[in-house]
Amino acid sequence: MSAKVIIYTDGAARGNPGPGGYGAVLISGEHRKELSDGFRKTTNNRMELLAVIVALETLKFENTSVVVYTDSKYVADAVEKKWVFGWEKVQFKKKKNPDLWIRFLKIYRKHQVSFHWVKGHANIPENERCDRLAVEASHMPKLKIDKNYEETT
Repeated sequence: MSAKVIIYTDGAARGNPGPGGYGAVLISGEHRKELSDGFRKTTNNRMELLAVIVALETLKFENTSVVVYTDSKYVADAVEKKWVFGWEKVQFKKKKNPDLWIRFLKIYRKHQVSFHWVKGHANIPENERCDRLAVEASHMPKLKIDKNYEETT
C-alpha cells in the first residue's frame, strides 16, 4: 500500500493519571498539519490513542491510504496484532479505554491504515515534534475535561 498520508502521533501525561496531551503531524505531499490538545486528568495511553483518532478524523476523504508512526506499543500492537478486534467481540469487557477504542474502530474502518512502531526519543524528527506538541498541550492554561475518563475513575 503506498501511503498518501503519513501520520506521526504521540501522547503524554504528567502523573499518569494527570494533566495530559496529544500531538499529531499529518503529511501528504507538500501539505502538513499539526494537531494537539490538552486534558486536565487523563492517562498516557488515552492520549496516545486519542492522537491517532483525531488525526484520522481530520482526513477529508474516506478510503485514504495512511501510515501511522507511533511510539505507543499499546496502540500499534492492539491493531497490528489484531487484539482490538477480539476486544470488540467481547464488547471491551475488562479492557481499558473502551470509549476511545470504539471511536477508533469507527474511523479506522473508513480508511486503509497501517501502523509502524517507532522508538520514542530516538531523534526521529516528526516523532520528537509530536512529543513536544503533546507535552506543551498538557501545560495549556485551560485544559479540557476527558469526561469519559474522569466519570469512570
